[in-house]
Amino acid sequence: MAAPKGIKAVEWLARRTKTQRGGNDRRPDNFDRSAPDALALWRDGYLESLASRNYAEGTLEGRGDALKVFLAWAAERDLTRAGQITRPILESYQRWLWRCTKANGQRLGWSTQRNRLSILKDFCRWLTRQNIILHNPASELELPRMEKRLPKEVFSLTEIEKLLAVPNVADALGIRDRAMLELFYSTGIRRTELCRLELADLNTERRTLHVRLGKGKKDRVVPVGARAVYWLEHYLQAVRPRLSLDTRTQALFLTGYGGAFNPDVVSRMVAAWIKQVTGRVASCHLLRHTCATHMLENGADIRFIQQLLGHEKLDTTAIYTEVSIKQLQEVHARCHPSARLQNEASIADAEKLI
Repeated sequence: MAAPKGIKAVEWLARRTKTQRGGNDRRPDNFDRSAPDALALWRDGYLESLASRNYAEGTLEGRGDALKVFLAWAAERDLTRAGQITRPILESYQRWLWRCTKANGQRLGWSTQRNRLSILKDFCRWLTRQNIILHNPASELELPRMEKRLPKEVFSLTEIEKLLAVPNVADALGIRDRAMLELFYSTGIRRTELCRLELADLNTERRTLHVRLGKGKKDRVVPVGARAVYWLEHYLQAVRPRLSLDTRTQALFLTGYGGAFNPDVVSRMVAAWIKQVTGRVASCHLLRHTCATHMLENGADIRFIQQLLGHEKLDTTAIYTEVSIKQLQEVHARCHPSARLQNEASIADAEKLI
C-alpha cells in the first residue's frame, strides 16, 4: 500500500510507531562471545566503560565501528580471544589497513588508518588495565605519519551571495532553507549543532545563539548577524507555525514532516546547492571554514574565532591562518621587490621580452 501524500502524509508519519518508522537498531554482529576473554565480549565492555564516563554517542558509535572492522578481520583468521592478539598480529592488521580499498577503488586515507589504529591501541590498553591480558601488544605499535592537508578553498563573497540566493524565498520551505544557510554562514556552527537547536536557544533580541552540547559536549553562546536574524524571524513568524504538527516539538528547524532534521539530510541539501552554484563537491562544513576565514581576513583575532567555533585548542583554529591567503598576499605585495609596481622601467623591459 502506497503511503499518503501531502498533509495527510505528514499526519500519517507522525502517528507511526518507532517500529513502523524503522528504528535505529543495528543488525547483530554475530561475533563469538562464548569464551570468557572473547574479543567481542570485551569490546562491549569497553564501549560500556566509555559510556559510563560520559563519552558522546557519536564517539561510542565511531569507536564501536572501528573495533568491529578489526574483530571481523581477526575472526576471518580464527582470532576471537583477547589472549591471541600479539604485536605481530596487530602489525599485520596495520598492513591490511594500508592495502584496504574503499568501494570507489581508492585506499583508506592516512587519517582513517591512524584513527582506527589509535582506537585499537586504546582498546588494548583498556584490556591490560582490566587484567584481561597481561601485556599490552599495542604499546609499541607505530602509527602512520599524518599528512598536513589544508581544507578546501573557501567560498568567495560572490559565491556566498549566490549560494544564499539559491532557495526560492517565494516558497515557505525556501524561507526556511535561506534561514538555515544564513545561520551556517553567520555563526559557523556544525550541522549536528544546527539540527539540535531548539526555539529557546535563539535570542533574536540580543542576536545570540546558545549552542548546547556541541562537540565534546561543550556549550557555547555565539553572536548571530543582523541579516541572519532577519531571515530567522521571518521563518519563525511565517513558516514554522505551518510546519509544526505537535507543539511539544521544540526543534528550531522543522522538516516538511514536522520533525527535527537529520544531519545527513542537511548535508545532502547543502551539497546540492553548492554544486548548483559553484560546480564544486563540498559539504555544509565548508560554510564553517568560510565563516572563520572571512572573519580572519577582516581583522578578527584568532582567539575570538576559536570561541566562535568552539575549538578546544588554539592549534585547531590556527589552520585558518594558513587557509587565508589574503593577508599573505598583502604582505608579499608590500615587502617583496618583484611584487612592487613602482619600478615601471623594469615592467616595461619585461613586456618587451614577452
